[in-house]
Amino acid sequence: MATPHISAEPGDFAPAVLMPGDPKRAARMADQLLDDVRLVSDVRGIGAYTGTHQGKPLSVMASGMGQPSLSIYATELFTQFGVERIIRVGTAGGLAEGAKAGDVVIAIGAHTDSAMNQHMCPGINFSATASWSLLSAAAAFAGNDPRVKVGPVVSRDAFYGNEPEQVKLLAELGTLGVEMEAAALYGLAAKHHKEALAVLTISDHLFDPSQDMSPEERETNFQKSLGIAVAAALS
Repeated sequence: MATPHISAEPGDFAPAVLMPGDPKRAARMADQLLDDVRLVSDVRGIGAYTGTHQGKPLSVMASGMGQPSLSIYATELFTQFGVERIIRVGTAGGLAEGAKAGDVVIAIGAHTDSAMNQHMCPGINFSATASWSLLSAAAAFAGNDPRVKVGPVVSRDAFYGNEPEQVKLLAELGTLGVEMEAAALYGLAAKHHKEALAVLTISDHLFDPSQDMSPEERETNFQKSLGIAVAAALS
């Protein structure tokens, strides 16, 4: 049955959902990937689409920006609509020296400054990690592509105003990129015994502004990450 945020019915979603942040990107992905596509929800302008890709059922739905927004949709998809796996397909700011704009990061885990996962197990610093089955499928599909990195990211609550010294330390600790959703997605997947992965295109670099993509490039330059995400989703 429909929820306050998703106007679909049971069976409207495929077991696997690709989840970009941007509703426009979700619509573009659905148009590019899906046969027999249909719009199954459009509450608050967050479009959700279901069809088939190479004969297999697949859905695409936007999450909006930030962990609270993603958490609403991911929770309802996992608990009310029979979704088994969510693959975030988005962008990240590069942190590590070896992560260049245009590279793809498969996020093995997500540090966070958010309180979203603190309730998971009181007294424990919960580790938000990807599902092994999705991670291994994504890495296998990427092969030895030097533009694809596997490693941790950090999921921030604030886009602006983060402490520069903290950002530098995260980079020194091997954090490949910064984004705003993966940690909550990984936590929810663990809570509900589901699967999750984030596949992210580096759209800019925090220590090298000359690498920054234009707004148009941010919307369209995600073909490599999309291919990896689809391979994981349908594995």
